[in-house]
This record gives sequence, C-alpha cells and structure tokens, in this order.
Amino acid sequence: MEHQTFRYKTLDELMEDMERLNIDLPVSKNLDVLGKSIDIGEHTVANRLTIHPMEGADGTSSGKPDELTFRRYERFARGGAGLLWLEASAVVNEGRANPRQLYICQENRDEFKKLLDNIRSAGEEEFGRRPYTVVQLTHSGRYSRPKDKPAPIIAAKNPYLDKFLADGYRIISDDELKRLEDKFVEGAVLAKELGFDAIDVKSCHRYIISELLSAFTRDGEYGGSFENRTRFLLNIVDKVRDRLGDGIEISLRLNVYDAIAYPYGFGVSEDSLEVPDLKEPIELVKMLSDRGVRLINLTTGNPYYNPHVNRPYDIGPYLPREHPLRGVARMLGIIRDIQSAVPEMAVISTGFSWLRHLAPYIAAGGIEDNWFKLAGFGRQAFAYPDFARDILEKGEMEPRKCCISCSKCTEIMRDGGRTGCVIKDAKVYMPIYREGRAGKPPADSKEIADHL
Repeated sequence: MEHQTFRYKTLDELMEDMERLNIDLPVSKNLDVLGKSIDIGEHTVANRLTIHPMEGADGTSSGKPDELTFRRYERFARGGAGLLWLEASAVVNEGRANPRQLYICQENRDEFKKLLDNIRSAGEEEFGRRPYTVVQLTHSGRYSRPKDKPAPIIAAKNPYLDKFLADGYRIISDDELKRLEDKFVEGAVLAKELGFDAIDVKSCHRYIISELLSAFTRDGEYGGSFENRTRFLLNIVDKVRDRLGDGIEISLRLNVYDAIAYPYGFGVSEDSLEVPDLKEPIELVKMLSDRGVRLINLTTGNPYYNPHVNRPYDIGPYLPREHPLRGVARMLGIIRDIQSAVPEMAVISTGFSWLRHLAPYIAAGGIEDNWFKLAGFGRQAFAYPDFARDILEKGEMEPRKCCISCSKCTEIMRDGGRTGCVIKDAKVYMPIYREGRAGKPPADSKEIADHL
C-alpha cells in the first residue's frame, strides 16, 4: 500500500505531499473567489459553494419528506451554500432505492412544497436570499429496493456487478424505457409547479441512466452504439424542453468515468479500467450544452462497487491501492478536462470532503484556474452543514467540525436506517447507527478489494 491514514494539519503539509507524489492540484489562498456569485440562466447563485444530493433515507413509507428530512434541509439552508442540490427523488415507486426514499409524485406534492418553502424561508431568514434549488429525479435501476428486500431492474448484464445482485432481477425492456421517459417528464413538470429552480436527470453511480450510458452489450434501441446508449437521457431532456420550454433549468449529475472495465464502463479506456477515456463523455456534454443545459454536476466511480473512486478515503471496509490524494487529483483532473471542453457551462466539481479543512484552498484554486465554476460538498455537508458560512464569514473551516470520511453515513443506509453523520451529529444518528449494526459483522468489501 502507498499510504496510511493521513491528517494534514496545514496547507504546507498538504502541498509537500503533493510535491512528493507528483500530484497536480490547483491551490489558492484567495478564498474570496468562493463568495462570488454566478448566473445560471436568469437566476443568480449567491456563491460558488454547493451541497451535493445526499440521500437521507428518512422519508415516509410513501415517499414524503419526514421529520429528519425537514431538519436536514433546514440545516443545509441555514449553512450558507449558494446552491442546494436536493437528494434523489424517484419518479416511479418501483425505482426507489430504499423504502424511505423520496418519491416525487402528485400524492406527495404538498410535503415537497412544504420542504421547498422551508428551505427558502430558512435561507431568507439567515441571509436575506434563497438558495438556488435543484431536485434530483431518479430511477435506481439495479439498486432498486422499494420495500424491505432488493428488487433490481437492470439495463444490461455486467459480470463485475451482477455477482452482487439479489435473485429475481430483470432487464428492463425498450417499451418500459419509453414509458419511463415520460415519468421523468412528469417529475419535471411537478418540480416546476412546486417552484424548484432546476431538475437533475440523475445519470450517475450506476443507477438506470448511468447504466444505459455504458450498455455496450445491450441490444435494441437503447444499447450498443453511442447514439443508442445516450437515447434515453437525451429523449428526456428533449421532452422536458418541449413540454416546459425555459420554464425550469435542466441539469444532471453525470458519471464521466465509471472505473469499470470496458465494455461495461462509461468513460473508460478499452485497454485499462484505470485509464479514463473522455471522448464519449465530452461528446455527450457538448450535446447537452447544445440543448440548453447550462449547469452540470460531475462525478466518477460507483459508491457500491469502487467507492474510493468517487469519495476518496483512508478509513473504510477496504484499503485502496492508491493514496487518496491521487483519487482527488484524478477526479478533479477529469472535471477540468470536461470544463475546458464546454467553457460556456457551469460545471460543479466534487471530491473535497477527504481534504477536510483544507478543501477551500483547492476549491478556490480550481475556480481561479478555470478547472470548474462551482465546488460541491457531499459527506462534508452531513457532518458540517454550515461549512459554507464558516468559509465565507470566517475565512476557514474548523477542523473539529469536519467530516472524517469514515463512511458510517453510508453504513446506516446499507443497514436500513436513516442517514446522517454518526460522529458530528451523534445525538441524532449514533442511536440509529447502533441499532442498525446490532448483531451484524463489521462492514466488509473484501471481494471488491481483491478485484481492485
């Protein structure tokens, strides 16, 4: 192994390791750049800090926001980030990833409206402004579990991922996909009626659209060629635009490098899964830009299969062969290459949480050097919902408040509980974590680790 557990106390320590490892990351001490506004269409985002869509698995059984959902988003809204990207909300019940996942539908519209109103009110009370809001529309595909046991619906067979599938999975048909396109449109229409600024057509982390983008081995209208593999996503974008015009921004969180061997991964070299090939992702992003998509949130990897690729860590169920800094640099380098290909788009970056209190310096450097235009924080927001306020008002993040990238927030979800930070929000989430872990062995991904 190349590394042990690291805790950089100072920026100088981090930069020394960057030099030792020959790692290229943007760095700036000018954190004022993070407080600059940016226009997305007719809307202005107050600053460059974003909260990523992080599922809480804390809705009701019917998919309505519940007590902890409201608590979480009020804390986010009072935390100061200019853009708040709401978590995955299923467009059909069978596409929910867990029995408490949010479900955006007419039956749940009043509670979604209340959630959005609460977010806006909290932002206005604290800062005299509303955060820019994006709601993520999803179908969980192979990770669907609308009731107490998995009910996977896959787009194509995959020898690396299928070994983890529950019995009874099925391959979604072309006719079902055509009908599902319209369900995404219905979700978009409802999001506009509720007042969200934008929708996200979720295309990441091997959920249904992400899997279709890599469906090289699938037959029919939605597999094989690049045109076919992008058909479902582009059809949704076109249909939403035809239905709503410019009434709501269309965005997406997009996997641009799966790190799964060809022909089963998107954005991957045919020669090696460890080598990104961005030809197709760049072509897709340009097509989206031509369709009026002005905001895109980029990510890599699969949190179920190779989590170190999209959320670098040094505490977890397996120890990756690479230093976490290499994972951060790979992800930010990929995002830089996409942003340079579509300079007119506002690209949101990711991969900052492992850097802890030093993340703002990399985020500021990336924006100054045009690697990306906004910086997104995921796990960090669970642990430290007011990280943006501290960066913008104090000029720093407090180390004691930072996420330690232990992944216990993920363990809670996998154990069937509601998700939050076990360490920094222990009064609420430690009892949930302990209840879920009771009688279970430690989380283990040895089979995955051996493969990697």
